[in-house]
Amino acid sequence: MLDMQFIRENAELVKQACVNKKEKADIDQILALDEERRKIISQVEKLKHERNQASNTINALKREKKDASDVIATMRTVSAQIKEMDGSLREIEQKVAELCHYVPNVPHESVAHGESEEDNQVVAEWGEAPTFDFEPKDHMELGTALDIFDFKRGAKVSGSGFPVYKGYGALLDRALINFMLDTHTKNGYHEVSPPFLVNSTSAFGTGQLPKSQEQMYHVGLDELYAIPTAEVPVTNLHRDEILTDEELPKKYCAYSACFRREAGSYGKDTKGFLRVHQFNKVELVKFVEPEKSYEELESLRADAEGILKSLGLKYRVLSLCDVDLSFAAAKCYDLEVWAPGEKKFLEVSSCSNFEDFQARRMNIKYRPASGKVRLVHTLNGSGVATARILVAILETYQTGDGRVAVPEVLQPYMHGVKELCPR
Repeated sequence: MLDMQFIRENAELVKQACVNKKEKADIDQILALDEERRKIISQVEKLKHERNQASNTINALKREKKDASDVIATMRTVSAQIKEMDGSLREIEQKVAELCHYVPNVPHESVAHGESEEDNQVVAEWGEAPTFDFEPKDHMELGTALDIFDFKRGAKVSGSGFPVYKGYGALLDRALINFMLDTHTKNGYHEVSPPFLVNSTSAFGTGQLPKSQEQMYHVGLDELYAIPTAEVPVTNLHRDEILTDEELPKKYCAYSACFRREAGSYGKDTKGFLRVHQFNKVELVKFVEPEKSYEELESLRADAEGILKSLGLKYRVLSLCDVDLSFAAAKCYDLEVWAPGEKKFLEVSSCSNFEDFQARRMNIKYRPASGKVRLVHTLNGSGVATARILVAILETYQTGDGRVAVPEVLQPYMHGVKELCPR
């Protein structure tokens, strides 16, 4: 959430951010209501001054045993006006708050302008695309032959987009999770295991509500939401807290299942693991000092890239243009792995700096060694999601006879299994 003073002083910048991010927040209405709010506050202050003067006059008249009825009547009228204005003020402040909930974060100055995701900029590439002396299969062909997942039974149990991992498929997914958690904890992240259901306050804090409510699974009876990412519960761990500067940067990693309705995605590529409603992911979350947040973003990106390098997967890094940024992000990098069977890059991680946008919603602050309490900056990144990584592994490490080699770093987590063979 943006500070009201920032909106007031940078109205055109905020309006442009709304245009660039294709958000429909009404900045002019917010400013008009804010102006009305400030006028009412000024009037209330004057009336309170009059009431205080009247109160002093009444006390003086009573000490002199003189009639104070006229002054008392005036004070009652003034008090009634104050009460009425306070009511109007609360209504206006509530309306302003509701409207501000739909105002997106302003992109960082280094973020390029674009008209679509096609304008995202490739800023780095790593690895070589595998070459084959045969026509590579896609992950659905490979997985079916290997008997490692079952989409039909998943659909029977829950619906389309809810895969079942089987045998070595389940083991491979678990191996990825454990490998990533071990790697990130060695890099200084503190592991937590958060709830997979959160209340509306938590979903609001990270920016999912009210903007993206349609994308979330809602448990209406208990007013809880299934998390779209561990970012939501982990970032909310420090809601309404004041951290010390010695604690920063505070770094967490967490595994969670992720649940996304993918509303509005009909017509997009939904084959196999390319677009599912439930998947597993290891998330990285940071709380940092504002002056260091963009340095920490590069470090976060490097940590996520480290996973892909260890797995030996070709990937590229995109710096997202403004139109492709999320509602709450000021800057974001996407990491995409090459999937030879799909013949395209697949997004497996987004690394974002939200600056103080989330911290203001959640009231997360820190106390510098000297100076007043300040809002922290929050960052998060996928470190990484397993579903599309599984796709890339199957398609990258396949052989002509349908086997799939297991990346060396995963073999200890696979009980020494070095390759998956068709059954």
